[in-house]
Parts: sequence; structure tokens; C-alpha cells
Amino acid sequence: MPESAMQKNAREQGQSPIVRLVSRKDQGFTLLEMMIVLAIMMILAAITVPRFLNIVTDINLRYVATNYSGLLQSARIQSVRKNDFYGIQQTTLPTGDNAYFVHIHSGSYAVGDPLLPVGARIGIHAGTGSGAPGEATLTCGTGCTFASSSSFPYFNARGLPCTLSGSVCTQAPGVGYVTFLSTTSLTGNVSWASVIVTGGGRIQIWSCDSAGNWVQRN
Repeated sequence: MPESAMQKNAREQGQSPIVRLVSRKDQGFTLLEMMIVLAIMMILAAITVPRFLNIVTDINLRYVATNYSGLLQSARIQSVRKNDFYGIQQTTLPTGDNAYFVHIHSGSYAVGDPLLPVGARIGIHAGTGSGAPGEATLTCGTGCTFASSSSFPYFNARGLPCTLSGSVCTQAPGVGYVTFLSTTSLTGNVSWASVIVTGGGRIQIWSCDSAGNWVQRN
């Protein structure tokens, strides 16, 4: 039987074909092959890492929005339980970060008040005019308009939103509150969320997608 070229070449070099095949496998990858693999990995990283960072930023923002809505719910419960009006106030922590707390009337923070620390990367804007995309599409319900002031929400003894004026908090039927939250990811992408108090005192959490559409999350 005529021998193949590989067999002939191996015979001339004193090696069997099997040994020659094994020795080729033991040589590993060439520099060109490694460069191709490295280039593919860099392309995949350039695509996936920014998306991953934006996803993490969105999750953190929704987490803060959820905690903020919980703070509003605490103020509403306190107002009904204590038969008085309670609201959200802003304060500055010793670290320099902003924080928001529940307190009767418009008093300063006292130890024991429900408190929500907010990192420096989270921006919170009370009322309309935040500059959020599609802001005009948000409503607090049929026949309801947002309070014109930039104050944070207050609730009267019935657990309904009221407008603070001096030491009096007056309920205005059909008036709700909106608070906008925003943050910027490491890639420069700005994420938005909002927390709405309807005229009936219900608390809603909304987030804005990349197309500027608002989606209710609760």
C-alpha cells in the first residue's frame, strides 16, 4: 500500500505519524491566535460593561425610590395614628450627604425619627420642573394636579396629602405630590425615577426607560 505524504515525511525524520500529531498539539496557540482571542474579548467587554454599569445604576435608583416611598408611607401612617399632620423634611448628615426624615409639622430632626440617608450620587427634586424626560406625561390621577410648590409631601390626620402654610396643613381636593430622583452612571447615562402621591393619598413608584417612557413599578 502506498504511504501518505505525512507517513513519508515522518519516516524520513524518524518519527511516527502519531508522535508528530501529538507534538503539534503540544505547541499551543500562536501569537496571532492569542491576539484574535484578545481582540474579541475586548470588543465584548466594550459592549457589555457599559450596559452592566447602567443596569446597576438603575437598580440602585429604584432601591432609593422604594425606600423613599416607604418613608412617605411612614409619614402617612403617623399622621393618622397621631391625628396630626406629618411630612418629609430634608437634613444634612455629618458626612455631608443629604437625608430625609419624617417629622410632625415642620420640625427639625430628632433621634428616633424615620430617616433615609441618600448618597451624593442621587439627586432628589421635589415638585415639577425637574427636567426629567417626559415629565409632562406623569399625573397623580384623573382630575388631579401636582402641588405647584417645590415642598416635600405632607399628610393630614386623614392620611391625605395637604399643603403646608405656616403651622397649618390644608387639604386641597385633587392635588397630589411628585418627587423626582435621578443619578448619573459612570458612563454618563442619566437614570430617572419618581414617587407620586395621588389625591387620595396612594403612593406610586415610577421609573423612566431609555426612550423617555414612564412605567409604574408598584
